[in-house]
Amino acid sequence: MTVDDFTQQNEDSLRNSLEQYFVDITSECPYGMPQHAVYHQAFFGSLPDTTMEFFFRNGYRRNGNCMYSMRCAGCQKCIPIRLHPYRFSRNRNQKRVWAKNKDISVGLAPLTMSGENLALLDRFLKKRFPDGRANAESYYSGFFITSMTKCFEIRYRVADQLLGVAIVDCSDNWLNAVYFYFDPDQGDRSPGTLNILYLIEFCQRHKINHLYLGYWIDKVQGMQYKTAFKPHELLINGKWEGVAR
Repeated sequence: MTVDDFTQQNEDSLRNSLEQYFVDITSECPYGMPQHAVYHQAFFGSLPDTTMEFFFRNGYRRNGNCMYSMRCAGCQKCIPIRLHPYRFSRNRNQKRVWAKNKDISVGLAPLTMSGENLALLDRFLKKRFPDGRANAESYYSGFFITSMTKCFEIRYRVADQLLGVAIVDCSDNWLNAVYFYFDPDQGDRSPGTLNILYLIEFCQRHKINHLYLGYWIDKVQGMQYKTAFKPHELLINGKWEGVAR
């Protein structure tokens, strides 16, 4: 048996042992597609970093203490995307964004439902979802907070003003970008791009091999900035395929 055969055997064994906990839940598509979404999901308590890595490597996402993947009939538009931080180099626009935000300070903190955080997230959600279907407290309590894995916040400030907050899961080998919200009046700073640039630098500093950026969906405007980070990998038909410059 080769090393690859042994690795695959372990992967298959772990997949089989975990699959018994999963069910399929149908709901409206969160990305506005006309067909119903099918979440293949299960709830867990604390999980080892290696099991979390298995999930991310196989295209799963975390929502609170729930791990899920999309199993929508006739639709494969939700494509997981990840970066190898050591292979990345900034393009011209990313260099401009980094230079433009030199006045920003960055700090790490525990996941916190502070008044400041909730106020900023509420402003962000009202801009994204003007119908009022989302609120900050439910995002923190139902989406961000978890006992499943190590999770913390990265806070971006301009002087004393909170510009944005990244929610991330992290281990020695991977970092998972859970969510990022920011001041909607500061969009000209390209805060989404700035956040990923900082996450890449964080991974490089701490020798973290993979940065998982969630889903990328072609034609969804708010996700297009993710594929500007090259080289990146997309999970296509169960295999990570590299996309070069």
